[in-house]
Amino acid sequence: MNFRPLAEKRAYGGCTRTRQLLGASLVIFLFACGKQEAGPPAKGDPGGAPPAMPVTIKRVEPQRLPIVLEAVGQAEGSREVEIRARVTGIVEKRLYAEGAPVPAGAVLFVIDRAPYEIAVAQANAALAQERARQEQAQRESGRLKSLAASKAISQREYDDTLSALKQSTAAIEGAQARLAEAQLNLSYTNVKAPIGGIAGRALRSEGSLVTANTESSLLTTLTQVNPVWVRFSLAMSDFERIRGAEKRMQVTLLNDTGSGAGSVAVKNGRLNFTGSTVDPKLGTVQLRAEFANPALKWLPGQFTKIRIYAGEQEAFLVPQAAVMQTEQARMVWIAEADGKATMRPVQTANWIGSDWIVTGGLKPGDAVIVDNLMKLRPGALVQPHPPAAAR
Repeated sequence: MNFRPLAEKRAYGGCTRTRQLLGASLVIFLFACGKQEAGPPAKGDPGGAPPAMPVTIKRVEPQRLPIVLEAVGQAEGSREVEIRARVTGIVEKRLYAEGAPVPAGAVLFVIDRAPYEIAVAQANAALAQERARQEQAQRESGRLKSLAASKAISQREYDDTLSALKQSTAAIEGAQARLAEAQLNLSYTNVKAPIGGIAGRALRSEGSLVTANTESSLLTTLTQVNPVWVRFSLAMSDFERIRGAEKRMQVTLLNDTGSGAGSVAVKNGRLNFTGSTVDPKLGTVQLRAEFANPALKWLPGQFTKIRIYAGEQEAFLVPQAAVMQTEQARMVWIAEADGKATMRPVQTANWIGSDWIVTGGLKPGDAVIVDNLMKLRPGALVQPHPPAAAR
């Protein structure tokens, strides 16, 4: 007779059932593995060859393309002058509107004239006095000339008379110079615009004392903005492309609307300065162009875009979407003849519409891949088709 306790029987029966369930699960697992091994390899499994990736290509051929460069420049006046008082005195009047255009020769400020009018009168009086002395010396010389000839007076007396006449003549010249200086200083009391341009803010108001040849003599500034100059910089690589062609370049000024059609604002610009040194920090060369600005649209300090046409070059057009930028260079994917994709570095110039101008790295007939670029890997199989066949 079996005398096992009831709890032990129950435990033993539970273990038996557990073993049965584990055995059944193992059979099912082995059966499933057998079916999977017997079937074909799954898609993308390393044991099978991956399918070729469909890609759109563009076959490139060399063509004559314009050499076009664009840069951001800053406008400045073609002539910029400081208007300073050249004589000391009180500013009596300001005769121009700040920020308004003024013609050359216009009176901008008037400095107190009274001291300089007095100086002119004194110089005139001194000149008249010296002329009177000269007349006296001339009469004295005439009287003594006959006496000296007859030996009635000594030759020394006559010589002294001639010297006095010459001194009087020199004194007259000195008095004339002092009069001219006094008249010049008087003319400086009318502070005039040396050039035509836009007048700046008045730095001295009426009643202010200005002193010549000091900081207080600065009254305002005057800037000529027609024509206007635009300073800009080009990278050394871009400058090398146009170097030597400065005289035949076409330079245009663009609107703020961008670089598309109708963006040209001013044609017939010309380069009037090309730097002879390279900025060691930026690797750029300074240039400057001159443009007509009759409507005064561009003001000093304003930023604008410059476009330069410098002849033609033989290059390829590649869609911008096909060119990738890496840390080392710009790259494109090429569909080779064996059906594999390879990366190739290229040298680019600028854009024309939605295409890059590629100046190096491509050969005639190369099939440039223009889509699915992020999925490609070097050596990946591709199935190229032209853009017209793209879905």
